[in-house]
Amino acid sequence: MGSPLILASGSKTRQALLKNAGLQFLAVPAAVDERAIEENLPLAGRDPVSVARHLALAKAIEVSQRHLGAYVIGCDQTMSLGDRIFHKAASVGEARETLTQLRGKAHFLNSAVCLVRDGELLWSEVVRACMQVRDFSVEFLDGYIERNGETILSSVGCYQLEGEGIQLFDAIGGDYFTILGLPLLPLLEALREHEINHA
Repeated sequence: MGSPLILASGSKTRQALLKNAGLQFLAVPAAVDERAIEENLPLAGRDPVSVARHLALAKAIEVSQRHLGAYVIGCDQTMSLGDRIFHKAASVGEARETLTQLRGKAHFLNSAVCLVRDGELLWSEVVRACMQVRDFSVEFLDGYIERNGETILSSVGCYQLEGEGIQLFDAIGGDYFTILGLPLLPLLEALREHEINHA
């Protein structure tokens, strides 16, 4: 039996993507302070792509140090509008503000994934998806929030594409897995290259 494969995430969505791809793995959430990691990055390294990459690596390394010999998948996703990085809304009121700011504009989902073993980075990649939000009306926004309530707080963009959130968009550029927070195709290729076959 080969070395175990671990997903350093408690995300049910990411777990489902790996399970549906036929991988055998353990899910072990990382114990890291994401905001502290972000704040400790040099200003030049706080762009949305770099932040996603650093967070994914930090998560993978932390879990790797607790599970020596295992291959650990680290992942993180940032949402950005220009240079601004958004974080999950803490309330429905904050969610309304986020959606209002995104209205009629294109933002990016920056999904980072990496593979670590014994604290050493073996591979990493960041894939971006461009999300064009339509210029929806205030009436639509009110109804959307009323119908979905606090469930929209589970996503940094206050939407789930598999639900009513798809109605917020008029164009999407990027693959579905990246949007869900795990660039699955490049990850599967990396696992094959490192001869990690748990299917």
